[in-house]
Amino acid sequence: MKYKTPKIEELFEAGAHYGHQVRRWHPRMSKYIYSAKDNVHIIDLEQTEKLIAKAAEFLHEVAKKGDQIIFVGTKRQARGIIEDNAKKCGALWVNERWLGGTMTNYKTIKKNVDKLLTHIRKREAGEYSKYTKKERLLIDREVEKLQKIVGGLTNLNGIPAAIVVVDPRKEKTAVNESNKMHVPVVSLVDTNSDPSGVDYIIPCNDDAIKSLSLIVGSLADAIEDGYKEFEKDKEKIKADKAAADKKAKEEAEEIRPIIVKGVEVTEEVADKVIKEAVKKEKPLEKDIVEAIS
Repeated sequence: MKYKTPKIEELFEAGAHYGHQVRRWHPRMSKYIYSAKDNVHIIDLEQTEKLIAKAAEFLHEVAKKGDQIIFVGTKRQARGIIEDNAKKCGALWVNERWLGGTMTNYKTIKKNVDKLLTHIRKREAGEYSKYTKKERLLIDREVEKLQKIVGGLTNLNGIPAAIVVVDPRKEKTAVNESNKMHVPVVSLVDTNSDPSGVDYIIPCNDDAIKSLSLIVGSLADAIEDGYKEFEKDKEKIKADKAAADKKAKEEAEEIRPIIVKGVEVTEEVADKVIKEAVKKEKPLEKDIVEAIS
């Protein structure tokens, strides 16, 4: 079943319409503000609903191609939501600290990921049992530190196709690096944040857990659905190729003994020609003529 995005009623119930105090607003968010109540800005949920759907559609298309997506949210209330939803949909995540250069210096990230995976492999294999208690403690601390920094990026194979951010104000470095590397940014943006640098803006309350869970969860559903379609397409291509190979072999077997222009071809030559024709997926007759000429 195709993914669904939240409607206005659901967003309202989750408190997604509550912005920040009027005095803390950012002027570039004015077009997404519906009104003000008790000195707090109220976000226009009609726009939020449409923009979530637009962002979800974009992420779904990215996932359909099998491309990688990173979820980024290091503020306290977003950490668990980011990790849980990224794991659920097959995306990558950063929820402790964005390491400078994650986008612009992939070699450094890869080095840290390799170090983490090596530690984990050696520890599981019992290779650290020969070390002293103090040495093992130091290794455990390094593993814990690396887990926080790159634990959600262990499958990263290069520059991602998109990132999903909670609060671009908090994740300014991630947004700036993405802009520099021309990586599209999808972001939940509250009334106190500058939306510049965000390609797919989702105006909403980016502090309330209910709001974050609802919106991030819906984006994760779209990504998960896209990855499932990618896997189905991959299996279909594989099945189609297998069927084509089988058909080619069956057709090739029907040609023995082979006679072209009145000349009988030896079994040895026929075998060679058939194998080459199947491999190249070419018409057999042309190859046979070439072989006996």
